[in-house]
Amino acid sequence: MKGFSYLRNVSTLELYAEKCIGCGRCLEVCPHQVFSMVEGKARIIDFDACMECGACARNCPVHAVFVDAGVGCATGLINEWLLEQKFYRVRKQCCG
Repeated sequence: MKGFSYLRNVSTLELYAEKCIGCGRCLEVCPHQVFSMVEGKARIIDFDACMECGACARNCPVHAVFVDAGVGCATGLINEWLLEQKFYRVRKQCCG
């Protein structure tokens, strides 16, 4: 989903370059291509595209990435979808 961004400058994403071993897992799991490899290490190239899902942090073997997953836009989108599904089921049952 390149080109998509959330609120500017609010993500909790942090990358500790000194810990990075260049495995590339953050690049593999990030759904918004927030990271790139530069000189054998991960770098944040699109900070505002981070949806704070936490996949990068959970998959980093050396804990070089931190994100406070569950507080950002991803959580808001998921909660909104769940709320819509709940209303759809209730509406379908009563108004069929």
